[in-house]
Amino acid sequence: MAVPTLLLIIMVFLSLSLRFTEAQIGVCYGKLGNDLPGEKDVVNLYRSNGIGAMRLYGHDLAALQALQGSGIKLMLGVPNGEIASLASDQSAAMQWVKTYVVPFASSIKYIVVGNEIHASDQQAPSVLPALKNVRNALNSNTLTSKIKVSTSIDTTLIINSFPPSKSEFKDTSYITPIIQFLATNESPLLVNIYTYFAYVSNKQSISIEYALFTSTRTVVTDPNNGKNYQNLFDAMVDSVYAALGKVGAPNMVITVSETGWPSGGGDAATVANAGTYYKNLMNQVKKGTPLKPGQAIETYLFAMFDENNKPGANTERHFGLFTPDKTPKYGQLNFS
Repeated sequence: MAVPTLLLIIMVFLSLSLRFTEAQIGVCYGKLGNDLPGEKDVVNLYRSNGIGAMRLYGHDLAALQALQGSGIKLMLGVPNGEIASLASDQSAAMQWVKTYVVPFASSIKYIVVGNEIHASDQQAPSVLPALKNVRNALNSNTLTSKIKVSTSIDTTLIINSFPPSKSEFKDTSYITPIIQFLATNESPLLVNIYTYFAYVSNKQSISIEYALFTSTRTVVTDPNNGKNYQNLFDAMVDSVYAALGKVGAPNMVITVSETGWPSGGGDAATVANAGTYYKNLMNQVKKGTPLKPGQAIETYLFAMFDENNKPGANTERHFGLFTPDKTPKYGQLNFS
């Protein structure tokens, strides 16, 4: 074998090895607070902490402008309230992409059309047409090779999730065409996964050690495939992989578009528990899951700051990795 050929093989092997052992860790940037730092300061905080990816929930021009030249890759959201207009009118999608994507395309990795939409929601019939129209608009601007279009779901779309191999989508008439679109265009499925909410809603069956990655033994063995689970996060991810397999997409990549643990405001919501969750999670996602060992999971932590105007339960206002004055809650986390 010629030496250059051998070197090429080694380089390809190393690149594949890196791909399957390293996970991109990003952080969601929510802005529902009246005491948060300015966009430029936020971008500088991302950079000084080595955070290389951001999820932004809407087309915030100040944040988009602050990101330029930062090297931070962006998951840019189409708000749920705008999906119907993009679905019904290709020209509206073209204008949206022209305004919010084209000038900032070097920073954008994903466009997320909707967050946690269910089959019964008013926007549900518009999700797939909006995905198609946004992708067509990207194609018209020769951006489809650089920017992927997807939607972000939550795990309530999954039923029969115990054991993970039994999982399936609750409403296949809604989700299957979306999955087929994503598969055709080699886009990942974005999934919001919270072991915290699973734990507090079912403490009689789920131990906090299982939810926080601190169990020292196998907690669940899936009788259908023999896979062993030591933490709930892996089981939840594998339940989505199993459901994908049942709609014909067993090899679809999953990106975890939100995950986190609150530091206050509710049961088991403490700084100690949240810090344990984040630190263990950031190590675990590099390893893959029992169904996909070695396949690292791109993951976005929720969220950058506590947001004092966020509606809902009190815990919703305590998910920040940083306080609004930019103080880290959990010490120096390793985002590499």
